[in-house]
Amino acid sequence: MRALARAIRIGIKDLWLHRLRSFLTVLGVICGVGSVVGMLAVGEGASAQALERIRRLGSNNILLTAKKAVEDESSTQQRSRMSIYGLTYDDEKRLRECFPTVRKIVPAKIVRKEGRVGERALEVRVVGTTPGWFDLVPRRMLAGRGLTPHDLEAYASVCVLTEGGARKLLAATWSIGSFVRIGNAAFEVVGIVESDVGKSADLPTPDQEVDAYVPLTVCRARFGDITQRQTAGTREREMVELHQIIVEIDETSNVEPTAESITTMLKRFHKREDYKVGVPLTLLREAEATKKTFNIVLGSIAGISLLVGGIGIMNIMLASVTERTREIGIRRAIGAKKRQIIGQFLVESVVLSVVGGLAGVALGIAIPAIIQRFSGMPTDVTPESVILALGISGAVGIVFGIYPARRAAELDPIVALRHE
Repeated sequence: MRALARAIRIGIKDLWLHRLRSFLTVLGVICGVGSVVGMLAVGEGASAQALERIRRLGSNNILLTAKKAVEDESSTQQRSRMSIYGLTYDDEKRLRECFPTVRKIVPAKIVRKEGRVGERALEVRVVGTTPGWFDLVPRRMLAGRGLTPHDLEAYASVCVLTEGGARKLLAATWSIGSFVRIGNAAFEVVGIVESDVGKSADLPTPDQEVDAYVPLTVCRARFGDITQRQTAGTREREMVELHQIIVEIDETSNVEPTAESITTMLKRFHKREDYKVGVPLTLLREAEATKKTFNIVLGSIAGISLLVGGIGIMNIMLASVTERTREIGIRRAIGAKKRQIIGQFLVESVVLSVVGGLAGVALGIAIPAIIQRFSGMPTDVTPESVILALGISGAVGIVFGIYPARRAAELDPIVALRHE
C-alpha cells in the first residue's frame, strides 16, 4: 500500500507539471463519461415514462375498442346512410359466458355532449359504464365516491367527473353535490377522480382529461345507441352499442392466449373488422425489449467518445515515456524492476482516467437536469449508468496505459542513460 501511495503521489506530481496537456487529455474522458451517463439518463427517462403508461393500463387487462371498418371510412355514400359498427351487448354476454379465464368485464358506452354549470360550458366525454371501471382503470379518488351497483340498478342520474373537467366546470363552486347539465339531463356530481391523459404508442388510455362517468343504464336510456352530428351541411349518423370493453384475466400467463381466443370469437360474429384488440402485456414486453436495445445503442455511441479519450491517454503516456527516458534509465540502473516501471505508468494512466471519469459523471448528471429543466423531457440517472461509466473509464485507463507502460519497462538502461 505504501508503494502504491508513493506511485500515485509521483504520478500526480508529474501530471501537475504538465497541467494543460493533462487537462486536454482528461477532457476527452470527461466528454466520454458525461455523454454515456447523460444519454443513458435521457433514454431511461423516456422509456420509463412509456413503460409506466402501459403498466397503468393493467398487465392482466385486454382492451377491446370499437372502430370504423375500412370500407365505412372510405365510403362515398356516408351522407345517405347510418354507420353501424363496433362492439355489441351480445359480445359482452359471450365474453362473460364463454371464457373461464375472464375475471371481470367492464363495458363502456361513450358519447360527447355539452356539459354546463351556470354560464360555464364545456364539451364532455360521457362514459356510461359500471362500478368495475374504477377497479380496472385505477385512478386516485380525490373527493366523494365512485359509481355503485345501486346507481346502476336505480338508474340514478349521478356522475363522477375527472379532475380536469371538475376544475373547468365547477370552478369556484361546491364540487360534491353540485349538478351538471349534460345534454338535456341534469346529473349530480358524487365524485371527482384523478385525470390521466398519457398515451402509449399504440394503445390510448381508456380515460381522458375531461370525462364524466355515469351509470351505463342511465347513459343508454338518456342518450341511446344512435348519435348524429352535422358538419359542413352533412349529417352523419352512427349506431354503436358499446365503444369499449375492458376484460380482466385471472392470470398473467392466460392473457395472450385469451386475447387470441377473443379475437377468433369476434371474427366469427363480426362480418367486418370494426373492433381493435389491445393487449398491454404484449406492448409492455415489446417496450422493455426496445428499451434494452435503445440503451445498448446509446451506450455504444457514447462509448466512442470514451475510446477517443483513451487514445488521448495513450498519446500523453507515450510522450511522457519519451520525456522521462533518462529517469527510467536511472531507476532501472539502481535496481527498479520492470513491474515497478509498468506500475508507475499504469498508475498515472489510471489517475488521468479516474479524474476524468469523476468529472464526467458530474457533467453527465448535470446534462439531464438541464434537459429536464428547459424541455420538460423526463430523465433518470440510474446508479447502474454511473457505475458503468466509471468502470469503463477505469478500464480505458488500464487498457490504453498498458502499451506505454510496457514500452517504458522494456527500455535498455544503458541506452536510456545516454538519452538526452
